[in-house]
Amino acid sequence: MYDYDLLVVGSANADLVIGVERRPDAGETVLGSDLVVHPGGKGANQAVAAARLGARTALLARVGDDAHGRLLLDSQRAAGVDTAGVLVGGAPTGVALITVDPSGDNSIVVSPGANGRLTPDDVRAAGSLLQAARVVSAQLEIPLETVGEVVRSLAPDSRLVLNPSPPQPLPDEVLAACDPLILNEHEAKVILGEAYAGGKPEDWARLLLAKGPRSVVVTLGGEGALVASSEGISRIPAVKVRAVDTTGAGDSFTAALAWRLGLGESLSDAAAYAARVGAATATREGAQVSFPTAQEVAAL
Repeated sequence: MYDYDLLVVGSANADLVIGVERRPDAGETVLGSDLVVHPGGKGANQAVAAARLGARTALLARVGDDAHGRLLLDSQRAAGVDTAGVLVGGAPTGVALITVDPSGDNSIVVSPGANGRLTPDDVRAAGSLLQAARVVSAQLEIPLETVGEVVRSLAPDSRLVLNPSPPQPLPDEVLAACDPLILNEHEAKVILGEAYAGGKPEDWARLLLAKGPRSVVVTLGGEGALVASSEGISRIPAVKVRAVDTTGAGDSFTAALAWRLGLGESLSDAAAYAARVGAATATREGAQVSFPTAQEVAAL
């Protein structure tokens, strides 16, 4: 019996968000809206999204001993996330600088801060958390060597979900543990490297599977998603909504998919549910504040 449906090992950032009429070109200055600060970070976002849906969720992360760190801890606890694995100190809390245009698209620059100090030793010290989790989700806003230690510390029957963002080449050990590897087109290009030759998402998925992951999910924005495994490749249609802000939509998609896989759903069914969660997220401004409950997803 697992204590947690999902353990998220990853980043926790303060999101500093400014609305703009259009994102600036190189060397250009544009005026924007008043600055708004939200709790964010891919790891913290996924933990809140899963807990909001009803998953028993824990977070392993590092924040600074500062106001942004307290904001993040308060947000996690308010959502019902177990924060026993959140370490405090070592560097200032990570910060993401986000601009959002009227279409809801965003550009993000991340200063890792304390996220860069989440070490393999921290993962080893949290071994009891990893052994208690049915599914473990990770991203690349923490050091890659730390993700590698997560792979080596997984419980025998637990499942790793990885979103390689921001993308970088992955070692074979990490690729082989992914079930699934969740990524968009840009991330697929980086992971595939010289093997990427354009074509259709189905082509990328086949090439990605050949690199070792047990399954792959390619997110396609307004065109939905694609799932691929040894059982075949299929498309997941998009859920049509009026997007206000896509910040956090990918994180809520990943969290929902990881949770549903842990419940025993097929990859296709879990991805279809996750698409609904991501769509609901995009209809509201902000990241964590926009994540839906299971009841809100059902009503979409």
